[in-house]
Amino acid sequence: MKHKRLIVGAGLLGLIILIAGWTLYGRNNHSNSEIVLLGNVDVRQVDLAFKVPGRLAAMNFEEGDAVQTGDIVASLEKPDFEDERALAEANVIAQSSLLNKLESGARPEEIEQARAAVASRQAAFTLAQSTLTRMERLAETDAASHQLHEEAQAKRDEAAAALRTAQEGLAIAETGGRAEDIAAARAALAASEANYRLAERRLADADVKAPSDGVILTRVRERGAIVNAGETIYTLSLISPVWVRTYASEPDLGRIQPGMMAEVRTDSGGVYKGQVGFISPVAEFTPKTVETRELRTALVYRVRIIVDNPDGGLRQGMPVTVTLEAMHSS
Repeated sequence: MKHKRLIVGAGLLGLIILIAGWTLYGRNNHSNSEIVLLGNVDVRQVDLAFKVPGRLAAMNFEEGDAVQTGDIVASLEKPDFEDERALAEANVIAQSSLLNKLESGARPEEIEQARAAVASRQAAFTLAQSTLTRMERLAETDAASHQLHEEAQAKRDEAAAALRTAQEGLAIAETGGRAEDIAAARAALAASEANYRLAERRLADADVKAPSDGVILTRVRERGAIVNAGETIYTLSLISPVWVRTYASEPDLGRIQPGMMAEVRTDSGGVYKGQVGFISPVAEFTPKTVETRELRTALVYRVRIIVDNPDGGLRQGMPVTVTLEAMHSS
């Protein structure tokens, strides 16, 4: 009986040793091909805000609502922005008309009118000159007073000045605006057009659009509130991609590199594909002045895994298991 018990005991012991050896072999073989890391999900967030101040006219989503890229999540009251654009547009039209007038010069009718004015002033000057000549002759024989002579001279000078003015007006009408005036008008038109584009952008900025697909995490402001530029009104949690923050020990660093494919598993059974995006060059824990070999190998380095999250199953802070196909260090 004792002999049988010894045989059975020896057999059980051998079986245990065999199982333990096989398990140890499997673990060693598995560890040579894969690296298993534990980590947590980091979901990126975006604070949404207006680029311009104003009064909130609409808040279109609630906390927990899903939004898509380009969705208008909030809007400001727009009458003020529309009036700014209309004023800028009117200035552009006015400046454009002025430039066209200077570049085109006077119309034919205006040129003919200027020529008629010159002819009229020329006739008046000729008459005044004749009157002055006659008065000078009469004054020499004392047939006319010196006062009449002086009055005739003044009228002649006045007629000459009027003639010069008419001649200058005709020259301007025939040659058009000066180059300096045209350049100034062009600059004024460019400034008006810039103001119009600015007014257009301000009107467009009265809407806040979702920069990417996501879920509204927090709703900070309500309709009717006056908000400043840059003031957060929503916090958006991005759906994809998300990050997994994990840590690798120093001995594993030689087998991990950016771009490596990764498999991310959740405790609920979800499986997601990703890749290594970042490996920190700095250890997370500072070693002591005197360190042992065990302490050196206990240092860890932060690793970021970029994961596709098409179904939105990965949530902020969720614990996950990351499996990497390790490289064999030479």
